[in-house]
Amino acid sequence: MRTRTIAAAAVAAALLLVGTGCSSYSVEDCQRAINDESTKTNRPKQCEDLSQEDYDLVLAHWAMKKALNDMDKTDRDTLDYYDDGSINGSISGD
Repeated sequence: MRTRTIAAAAVAAALLLVGTGCSSYSVEDCQRAINDESTKTNRPKQCEDLSQEDYDLVLAHWAMKKALNDMDKTDRDTLDYYDDGSINGSISGD
């Protein structure tokens, strides 16, 4: 789980560096625009210029972050413990 979180963060950072070329919206704009109504085919206008693969990565990162943030503290602590054997904040939705 921690590896996926790190990989998703790395991809998001790479997308921020690359940007979207000549688009008037950045990947960061897309990340801020994604909400509960966003789906694989229902993109916010700020995400329309991203390739499907890039948009899927941004959407997956948002979904994972939301899932972690929606967990209650006990469940998050349990997941954190199973991640590395201690409750130390290694699992975070931030």
